Amino acid sequence: MSLVETLKALILEAQEAVRDTGVPRRLQVEAVPGKAAVVIGVRRAGKSTYLWQIVEKLLKAGVARENVLYLNFFDDRLHGLRHDNLELIAEAYFGLFPDKHGSEKVYVFLDEIQMVPGWEAFVDRLLRTETCEVYLTGSSARMLSREVAGQMRGRALSWERFPFSFREHLDSRGIDPDRPLSTHRRLTVAKAFQEYWEDGGFPEVVGLVPDLRIKILQEYFHAILFRDLIERHDISHPRALVDLAYWLVDNVASLYSLNGLTGYLKSLGHKAHKASVADYLAWIEDAYFFFTVRLFDASLSRSNSNPKKVYAIDHALVSAVSSGILVNSGHLLENLVFTQLRRQYQAIYYYRTHTGKEVDFIVSDRNRPRRLVQVCYTLADPRTRQREIAALLEAMAELGLRESSLVTWGEADEVRDGERAIDVIPAWKFLIA
Repeated sequence: MSLVETLKALILEAQEAVRDTGVPRRLQVEAVPGKAAVVIGVRRAGKSTYLWQIVEKLLKAGVARENVLYLNFFDDRLHGLRHDNLELIAEAYFGLFPDKHGSEKVYVFLDEIQMVPGWEAFVDRLLRTETCEVYLTGSSARMLSREVAGQMRGRALSWERFPFSFREHLDSRGIDPDRPLSTHRRLTVAKAFQEYWEDGGFPEVVGLVPDLRIKILQEYFHAILFRDLIERHDISHPRALVDLAYWLVDNVASLYSLNGLTGYLKSLGHKAHKASVADYLAWIEDAYFFFTVRLFDASLSRSNSNPKKVYAIDHALVSAVSSGILVNSGHLLENLVFTQLRRQYQAIYYYRTHTGKEVDFIVSDRNRPRRLVQVCYTLADPRTRQREIAALLEAMAELGLRESSLVTWGEADEVRDGERAIDVIPAWKFLIA
């Protein structure tokens, strides 16, 4: 069968498919005329399902199924597509529906398009020459980059898709946290948080028994490693990257340095060069696998030269893969708070006061004031309470802030020091605030 005939079969197959569109997601992607809507994020976060949710809305609004062109580039039947023959997609579609060419809007959904290097020129040409609305997904942060924007001449708007937030987990359970919380409803939300703590945010594992959930999350971990990192970047010494990934998962919410990681890999017998380790870290972050948090400092060179902190895309993935020797509930809670902040903010740092006290997160953007967030699993020990509060108060004084948050597992309080106030807030409440 020729590639054009294969494309025709896949287009018809998608149009005839009956899909489970799952739980509606809270992130709303808006189509802008003349621009492709790009949804990016880690593998298995629900990007494909989200595309089908958009398709379902279009069909309910009266769009004919024949006007929907959907292709998933993870399908091995599309392995023959390259950047220089992507125009065969349009040829196949209009070969099936010639009357629609130039007369009706076609809704084009290209899932995991990053599998074909050089796709940008094809999508740009499609938007310029056809009457269409284009939606793309990808598992690479480079789809947000200036390079892609330049190649597409500004014809793309991107949105990030993460695994379920706690609010989306509540949606999956039919619980509305915005309604007044009676004692019964508060207990219901708290129970749902315990489920979210165990399940994490990957949609496929919600509600599964622990053994099956752990097995699936471990498979995700290995799929990201081998398909999104080793295969995509043609890594010649994959064992070094695998060992690096396991070190990262065992050290979430901890500091690391490039020199330290290079030395660690050399201690395992890898011929790891510092530049190669830097590439591995960049590729890992590009795949939305792990994230790096730098020191907050007016000097970019000082920020980059200081140790960095590492967080994973999902706290339950960490629990499923880590050795359990170094990761504890406090680290997992800090990781959970990070992913919640990362859904809202691009720029997240950790803060160190002039006397060396550390605050887990300082976040800001152009439209909001700076925000300090400290995470501590429990404040039951008076020495721990004093340490965490002292760090926040000192940071608030240095930054001129009057409010900050201290996220715990279940404790609630308000600490005041003159005009400064620290909101001690349970994690479940912080996640729905």
